[in-house]
Amino acid sequence: MNYKLELNTQEPNSKIVFNNILFDFFKINVVERYIGSAKSRLTLCEALFKVRTLDNELIKRKDDNIRVKIKGDDFETYQKLSQQLNSYEYKNKLINRKNVEQDYVHFILGLVIANYNLN
Repeated sequence: MNYKLELNTQEPNSKIVFNNILFDFFKINVVERYIGSAKSRLTLCEALFKVRTLDNELIKRKDDNIRVKIKGDDFETYQKLSQQLNSYEYKNKLINRKNVEQDYVHFILGLVIANYNLN
């Protein structure tokens, strides 16, 4: 399955980051919230995602809610993957970017499959 990963940060002092994963028939919007001051290192405190059609219609989860908050062990895994995407090595192409992106996308896709009925 083909995908395109869009890593978007807001303004430099923003504490919210929006990432998108675009597939052929749907897209996943990931929202990361950070805590801390701009002078110190920001810490990821919350991550959630929503699945939309390419026409921007929200797709409901199996339990009829819309968004999924990443919690527990999944959140710890997500933090590690997010840190890799934001790392100096990734940004300066010192590590294999394709592998880091694939790990991130496969992890999110696994959560989507567990929480949504995609027909």
